[in-house]
Amino acid sequence: MADQKDFKSIGVLGAGAWGVALANAAARAGHNVVLWARDPAHVAEMRASGESRRLPGVRLAPGVRPEESLADAADVDLAMAVVPAQTTDDLASRLTGLIRPGAPLVLCSKGIEQGTGRFISQIVAARLPNNPAAVLSGPSFAADVSRGLPTAVTLAAADEEQARRIAATLTSSTFRLYHTTDMRGVEIGGAAKNVLAIACGAARGRGLGASAAAALVARGFAELRRFGAAWGARPETLMGLSGLGDLVLTCGSEQSRNFALGMALGRGEAPTEASHGKLAEGAATAPVLVEMARSRGVDMPIAASVEALLAGRVGIDEAIGALMARPSKAEA
Repeated sequence: MADQKDFKSIGVLGAGAWGVALANAAARAGHNVVLWARDPAHVAEMRASGESRRLPGVRLAPGVRPEESLADAADVDLAMAVVPAQTTDDLASRLTGLIRPGAPLVLCSKGIEQGTGRFISQIVAARLPNNPAAVLSGPSFAADVSRGLPTAVTLAAADEEQARRIAATLTSSTFRLYHTTDMRGVEIGGAAKNVLAIACGAARGRGLGASAAAALVARGFAELRRFGAAWGARPETLMGLSGLGDLVLTCGSEQSRNFALGMALGRGEAPTEASHGKLAEGAATAPVLVEMARSRGVDMPIAASVEALLAGRVGIDEAIGALMARPSKAEA
């Protein structure tokens, strides 16, 4: 069993922009890091150039070793899953028999599984019951973290001491981790804010102005809190880095793929074209988030408008009109 007091070796499973950024952050914290990429050509490029095509101009930190063997990347004290939320089950299945018994698996994607409504930690619990899951989330752009710019995020695990140890393992002078045992709250903050960021991007793309943007962030956060309460999230978690903090960051910058997707929709691009070939987790999360909210009677009109917009059932002006036409009520 991995020594939870001293995670010396770290495997980052997924070499997209966020995976590269987290590999650099872990290396700066003083650890040997194996960075697994699914594409052997990508691994060869990183070995030859010392950079990743996912983050052009950013050097891999000393101590980061690109690897195409998932078995090698999983044979570590601490593994970090940095793959899209909708492919987490596939990765967890492939890790069966490869990952060290007892080694924690830190989940770094933000979403809810379509078709099942499972949170990412539930997927891992079902596939890898001997590997405790943890969740990392918070206001962070890959470009900032990879370059060592100051960033603070939240690390959640069911066991408080393990959460503290993992957070301490990954913390460096530029990457600070706060810890909590509220895994569900951290997961909900990360998943829901992506959907709300699409709405804010759409408002920007449509040229609705700063006042509308502020209203969307405030009312969007109210939706996030209602959803979180229905699933037992702690209010202080949603008010923290992984909730409000991440929402504010993602809802105001084109560095966010979800915000950029929303901008394209706001400019009138078709939902099938608006992503420009880039993964925006909120697009996959929106339908399942809205379905789960309805199942528990949670009112989420902004999220519902995003889902309808992505599905092509309404246009941007119709979505805005529907939101503005809602009956006036007390703020809550």
